[in-house]
Amino acid sequence: MTPKAEEYRSRRTKVGAFEINIESYRLGDTYHCKVDNVQPGAVLARGQGKTREEAERVAGEKAKEMLAKTRVFPKPG
Repeated sequence: MTPKAEEYRSRRTKVGAFEINIESYRLGDTYHCKVDNVQPGAVLARGQGKTREEAERVAGEKAKEMLAKTRVFPKPG
């Protein structure tokens, strides 16, 4: 039998100049997390752990590393 995703949670926050979406859920005994940048919605990082906090911490650290390397260009006008 395939495990069913449970305890789904989604929230938005900011990391520097970037708005990100953090989604987490539990499959069996493991929590999974996905972090994407809201615009354009590309997945930045994934993480997993024994707790939701661990999964979100792992994915959040990876996403912060990626975003720190991203150049931000001023908007014209």
